[in-house]
Amino acid sequence: MAAYSARGVHGQVVQSLGARIVGGAVPEGTTLELRVLGEELDVSLTVMRESLKVLAGKGLVDARQKRGTFVRERRYWNLLDADVIRWHVEEGAGEELMRDLADVRSIVEPAAARRAALHRTDADLKAMEAALTSMGRARADSSDAAEADAAFHRALLAATGNEMLARMDMLLEPGLRERDRLVHAHASAGDPVPSHRAVLDAVRDGDPVRAELAMLELLAKAVEDLDQLTGGAAVPAGRRSSGRAH
Repeated sequence: MAAYSARGVHGQVVQSLGARIVGGAVPEGTTLELRVLGEELDVSLTVMRESLKVLAGKGLVDARQKRGTFVRERRYWNLLDADVIRWHVEEGAGEELMRDLADVRSIVEPAAARRAALHRTDADLKAMEAALTSMGRARADSSDAAEADAAFHRALLAATGNEMLARMDMLLEPGLRERDRLVHAHASAGDPVPSHRAVLDAVRDGDPVRAELAMLELLAKAVEDLDQLTGGAAVPAGRRSSGRAH
């Protein structure tokens, strides 16, 4: 789920093609002419092939005999990949993903907070407290703020004592980091510490009901922050177009 870290020409090609595909400039089903793209981007066929392997790993492209390399349908894209999320945001199509993330969090995290209140250890509480301290020290618009937020939620999931729940951070964290980058850089973003403190206090006190309610309030505030940023409300699932180009 981590972002692709290669720099230089190789990384630039992955970034350029990935953003074009996610943004709809290269539509689903398009056959990619490697030589033409290589000439356009001024890179070798070797660089093109290696770059397309990276995009294939993200579910964006595939290759078939007689057909060549082509852009896959959106339903095959890895929407949990950090780069795919970032490309959506950069191309102006990130709001819906952020709202889908909010839906997933509303299903997972209140139950996780409830369970954490029953199963947390001293080490879990220490990890959550350390993340909260870092959150309080970080500038709102810094990467440190996003890291501290991610660390808190990672520690909360680990505190459930359930290994599968603990690994949910791999699914939630890429989107959470991008959401934090957007929201906390906005002038209207509030202080995230009090809502996270309420969750930690309830977990520390071993109060599952209070922990669940505190997490629900935290998530409601997260949706409110997103609404302030986008100036809109959530798109009802039934009204989403099945033929989205982004």
